[in-house]
Amino acid sequence: MSRLAAGVVLVSAHDPEEGPRGEDVGMTATAFMSVSLEPPLVLISLREDSRMDELMERQSRWAVSVLSESQRHIAGRFAMRGRISDRLLFEDVAYYRGEKSGAPILGGALAVLECETEQRLPAGDHTLVIGRVLTARTPSADGGPLLYFRGRYRFLA
Repeated sequence: MSRLAAGVVLVSAHDPEEGPRGEDVGMTATAFMSVSLEPPLVLISLREDSRMDELMERQSRWAVSVLSESQRHIAGRFAMRGRISDRLLFEDVAYYRGEKSGAPILGGALAVLECETEQRLPAGDHTLVIGRVLTARTPSADGGPLLYFRGRYRFLA
């Protein structure tokens, strides 16, 4: 599968139950795809023991930020499983809150989706989460997409 180029996204959600003001959780993902245009559905694959999977089991609204090539450092930061506190992940990262999801959305993302979980399906050591798209925007047209191919981040050029 490392020979299949994939777009890189940040999946994020807000956990209102964690601490006095809640906590933002995010993870880099490449297993993300469109499922249906009518109704608008997307799919994300989550490792079943991940913080994001645990949160999305009880929190139905979440967001996806499609990363640009200039956001490679953000992709690397949110891919560091277990090495950094969730509280610190969003520190010094430009983001705003989604109106429908309350989730953090990256500034400068090529596209942004806010979703609500429709279905969760077990698949080996992962959970497939199908989400209905509540809002979709293309806030930035700057730069090309960030890709992942053969174990490295890549660009189109």
